[in-house]
Amino acid sequence: MMQELSNWGRWGKDDQQGTINLITAAKRKQAAALVKEGFAVSIARTADTEKSVDNGQPYEDVMTNVSEISSGDKISVSFHGLSHTHLDGLAHHFIKGKMYNGFPQKDYVTKEGMATKNAIINVKNGVFTRGILMDIPRLKGVPYLEPGSRIYAEDLEAWEKMAGVKAGPGDAVFVRTGRWVRRAQLGPWEIGKLDAGLDPSVLPWIKQRDIALLGTESAVDAIPIPPQITDPDDYRPVHNFVLVILGMNLFDNCDLTAVAEAAAARKRWEFLVTASPLPMPKGTGSPINPAAIF
Repeated sequence: MMQELSNWGRWGKDDQQGTINLITAAKRKQAAALVKEGFAVSIARTADTEKSVDNGQPYEDVMTNVSEISSGDKISVSFHGLSHTHLDGLAHHFIKGKMYNGFPQKDYVTKEGMATKNAIINVKNGVFTRGILMDIPRLKGVPYLEPGSRIYAEDLEAWEKMAGVKAGPGDAVFVRTGRWVRRAQLGPWEIGKLDAGLDPSVLPWIKQRDIALLGTESAVDAIPIPPQITDPDDYRPVHNFVLVILGMNLFDNCDLTAVAEAAAARKRWEFLVTASPLPMPKGTGSPINPAAIF
């Protein structure tokens, strides 16, 4: 699949935007036309400052000054991982020492020099496209998927039939597992060891639909991964393949609870989605607060 599905060279040998190229001017105009009410809802989880089994590196928010006329604070976060809503840049992962479009990691991503290719600055102009929610717990008639549950292409297509929408070129697809509903009811668990998510067999479906962005409520993959996958580069086979081979930025750790409620109330599973990462010149990603607008 690394050869058959690859987007390397598709938009030129020097391209650093990947599937963001699929969000054309025409796609943005189509997305804007989806706004009927002007109702907006966040797709991000509220910043978590409490350390827990699924949040080893909480947000730090420190008040630096308070006076009679102003106040200030300093925010810091190590945002990659399984806790905080963020957008992965294309310099975030490598397969066989290479990142999207074949750029060698050793030449362009180092601790000293940071990311000089495929950095998050390539998404500085932001995301403005059609968003589609695929609510798999609703499809299954349950409040949430149990950790370890696997989502297959037939589940995504069954949802499309039920919801009356079809993912296509330039779309941002958000796949809900119900992670945060389960966490609110039962408490946190070691999601890095047991997680509901996509099975690697969905990769041809993702490429075929030519979607621009993928968002989930953790880091895409069902965990544990299938036992036949033994390559250490495939420790998250969907997550890493999508970033490196397809050149697709990922929204990790979204909270899709509120947008699912808004969509269900309207019986409408498509919307305008907007998001703008911090314009870090050499960053491998960014904290982010995507919004769905109906």
